[in-house]
Amino acid sequence: MTSATPTPWSEWLVAALRRPIGLHDRQRAALQLIDWMACAHLGQTTELGDVLRRWAAKQIPGPIWVCGHSGLQAAEAARWNGSLGSSHEMDDVHREAVVHPGDTVIPAALAMAQRQNASPEALLDAVVVGYETAILLGLLSGPAHYAQWYSTATSGVFASGMACARLLKLDTIQTQHALALAGMQSAGVWQCRLEPGLAKQMATGHSAQAGLVAADMAAAGMTGPLSILEGPLGWLKATGGGLDAARAQALLQAPPDRAWRVHEVSFKPWPACRHVHPAIECALKLHSQGIDPGQIEHMRLVTYAVALSFADQPCPQTPLQGKFSLQHGVAWALSHGDFGLEATAPEALVDPICSALRKRMSLACGPAQEQAYPQSFGAQLQLQMANGTQHSSEVINVLGDPENPLSPDQVMAKAMQLLQASGWVLAQAEQLIGLVQALPQAKALGPLWDSLQTGYQSQSASSEQASESKRSS
Repeated sequence: MTSATPTPWSEWLVAALRRPIGLHDRQRAALQLIDWMACAHLGQTTELGDVLRRWAAKQIPGPIWVCGHSGLQAAEAARWNGSLGSSHEMDDVHREAVVHPGDTVIPAALAMAQRQNASPEALLDAVVVGYETAILLGLLSGPAHYAQWYSTATSGVFASGMACARLLKLDTIQTQHALALAGMQSAGVWQCRLEPGLAKQMATGHSAQAGLVAADMAAAGMTGPLSILEGPLGWLKATGGGLDAARAQALLQAPPDRAWRVHEVSFKPWPACRHVHPAIECALKLHSQGIDPGQIEHMRLVTYAVALSFADQPCPQTPLQGKFSLQHGVAWALSHGDFGLEATAPEALVDPICSALRKRMSLACGPAQEQAYPQSFGAQLQLQMANGTQHSSEVINVLGDPENPLSPDQVMAKAMQLLQASGWVLAQAEQLIGLVQALPQAKALGPLWDSLQTGYQSQSASSEQASESKRSS
């Protein structure tokens, strides 16, 4: 008598992705879409946007919308937009999975939805399904994977593949093959955060494009290894993830009434690595108490080990290093009472008050913060003043997390700020946000594509006028 063949974990996952999606879930997906669009539009105004435009000049033009370009074919559009969401470190994040789902899911879903002339409901459902996939695989792969691999990209290719499979209306077995084909393309190692460059953004762009291609290939009949997750030569084994079948089953076999994990995703209020946010919030609390930065003799920040490994940058030299600097996050927030887009500009990094404060700061791993991570991103900031007094503040649930959320109005205010910073005029930004917010009840996506294209044309005209004025002067 032979034992039964084990059920591939991909079968559990695909079944869980077919549970009902409600209006509440679609409204949340629309809010994530508003947040991503604002981040992406600002991203295309950076050096990264210039690189993408040079790359796009070698690609075949197409009708699919992209930020800051007249249009590309669907797969290339997914790659372009997939590169943009994290460029200012304001992208959404799932705390425990430590993945940024929007960076890969939304670009792929938008490109496929426009190509397939999908309905607003179908687009939002694809976003919900994609987010669920990214989060589940982030949880499944765990800390050992995250220590070496850029999990937003490595899990993101599965996520974008599942979003696109949903839009293509693939059947169960085709969807499993789309997942397998996506896994064959999973990539992205953390060396990208140890050296300067744009490879981190390229990795998310690749994942968005590769997931779309995986779904297309599965629709065309291509097949892949259905045990891509748990197989002896599969993704988890190759990348250091756990192979606990009981835990996998508990995660991947969701009951029909299980809430979608898109509701667990955090919005970032400040343009910095999420591991820096608890430190920034601690500093803002102390600033609000009237602390005089010039009278600080010493600062001690206690947080969790991953934050220290990612963001111990006492002397940031570039804007990106500034976004990954616990020392700069604290110094700027203490001295200015905020942490906006200007906080990591070149002139901010050499601000004499901030430079002095960074030198007076020590870091430590706290047992309480370490034990709570990743369910909680916490920090405690302790100040020793020149007059001998001491002050401290602590954050357990950082602003933007589910326990301490940004309201929808705050998310939309953030989006308005970023859109205007990227060159959108107020009326057009308001129209775009309103259109996305209305998608759960909308009948067609045409008005959204028109608004995005109009915004691009307006940005292009403004940019050309600015260039002409500069040449004239």
